[in-house]
Amino acid sequence: MEINKVSTKEQLSTIEDLAYEIWYEHYTPIIGKYQVEYMLKKFQSVKVMMEQIKNGSLYFLILDNNIPLGYMSAELLSETLFLSKLYVTEEKRGKGYGRRMIAHLEGLAKEMNLNNISLTVNKYNTQSIAMYKKVGFVISGSVVKDIGEGFIMDDYQMEKRL
Repeated sequence: MEINKVSTKEQLSTIEDLAYEIWYEHYTPIIGKYQVEYMLKKFQSVKVMMEQIKNGSLYFLILDNNIPLGYMSAELLSETLFLSKLYVTEEKRGKGYGRRMIAHLEGLAKEMNLNNISLTVNKYNTQSIAMYKKVGFVISGSVVKDIGEGFIMDDYQMEKRL
């Protein structure tokens, strides 16, 4: 498995394609098709991701034998590394990729002299919550956020101390 820091528009285009594949498959049953469509446009387009990178977000493309299988994004927020996105294609879930992606972020946090990784996850995304707990995250709170167009994100806040 390779974890490559994203630096090109071509890599972001690959991530955008992965986002559409993963989000429609995984999130439609959780939040519905219309919210998936809205969130993809608002948060996962090449243009939006380029702007996020300009503002300090780090994106990583995950490959196995040069085949894209997922991506993640993180940003420095105060004294924590905030895991904004971690997604793996359906056929690769449950095979340890998520665990290795988290380990990569732990190394990055340590390089930045941080001792905490935090994230938010949809309260009904039980599969992801279970994975995060398995690698040492604990629920530290909850947040409901209006994201526009009548949609909300109803999430748990989770954190892992390093």
